[in-house]
Amino acid sequence: MLNMVNRQTTTLTKANKTSNSLRTTVPSGIIKQFELDEGDALEWKLEPRNNDLIVIVKPHPKTA
Repeated sequence: MLNMVNRQTTTLTKANKTSNSLRTTVPSGIIKQFELDEGDALEWKLEPRNNDLIVIVKPHPKTA
Protein backbone atom coordinates (compact mmCIF):
# COMPACT_ATOMS: atom_id res chain seq x y z
CA MET A 1 0.00 0.00 0.00
CA LEU A 2 1.30 3.44 -0.90
CA ASN A 3 1.62 5.95 1.90
CA MET A 4 1.39 9.01 -0.34
CA VAL A 5 2.79 12.35 0.72
CA ASN A 6 0.23 15.11 0.29
CA ARG A 7 0.64 18.89 0.07
CA GLN A 8 4.33 19.40 0.67
CA THR A 9 5.79 22.83 -0.06
CA THR A 10 9.37 23.54 -1.05
CA THR A 11 11.14 26.79 -1.97
CA LEU A 12 13.09 27.48 -5.15
CA THR A 13 16.64 28.81 -4.88
CA LYS A 14 19.23 29.74 -7.50
CA ALA A 15 21.24 26.72 -8.68
CA ASN A 16 24.38 28.91 -8.71
CA LYS A 17 25.31 32.57 -9.05
CA THR A 18 25.84 32.50 -12.83
CA SER A 19 22.82 30.39 -13.86
CA ASN A 20 19.17 31.13 -14.46
CA SER A 21 18.37 27.62 -13.24
CA LEU A 22 16.52 27.09 -10.00
CA ARG A 23 16.52 24.11 -7.64
CA THR A 24 14.37 22.80 -4.84
CA THR A 25 14.52 19.98 -2.32
CA VAL A 26 12.71 16.68 -2.84
CA PRO A 27 10.78 16.19 0.42
CA SER A 28 12.01 13.29 2.56
CA GLY A 29 8.55 11.65 2.44
CA ILE A 30 8.83 11.34 -1.34
CA ILE A 31 12.40 10.03 -1.07
CA LYS A 32 11.23 7.34 1.37
CA GLN A 33 8.04 6.57 -0.61
CA PHE A 34 9.96 5.79 -3.80
CA GLU A 35 13.22 4.65 -2.15
CA LEU A 36 15.17 7.33 -4.01
CA ASP A 37 18.92 7.71 -3.64
CA GLU A 38 21.61 10.11 -4.81
CA GLY A 39 22.13 9.71 -8.56
CA ASP A 40 18.56 8.60 -9.28
CA ALA A 41 16.74 10.55 -12.00
CA LEU A 42 13.30 12.15 -11.98
CA GLU A 43 11.34 12.44 -15.24
CA TRP A 44 9.05 15.50 -15.29
CA LYS A 45 5.86 15.72 -17.35
CA LEU A 46 3.59 18.79 -17.36
CA GLU A 47 -0.11 18.56 -18.20
CA PRO A 48 -2.42 21.59 -18.37
CA ARG A 49 -5.83 20.77 -16.89
CA ASN A 50 -8.49 23.45 -16.70
CA ASN A 51 -6.73 26.38 -15.02
CA ASP A 52 -4.11 24.18 -13.31
CA LEU A 53 -0.75 22.77 -14.33
CA ILE A 54 -0.39 19.17 -13.22
CA VAL A 55 3.20 17.99 -12.70
CA ILE A 56 3.83 14.27 -12.99
CA VAL A 57 7.17 13.06 -11.66
CA LYS A 58 8.34 9.55 -12.45
CA PRO A 59 11.37 8.21 -10.54
CA HIS A 60 14.08 6.32 -12.42
CA PRO A 61 16.57 4.55 -10.15
CA LYS A 62 20.16 4.77 -11.33
CA THR A 63 21.54 1.76 -13.12
CA ALA A 64 24.65 -0.03 -11.89
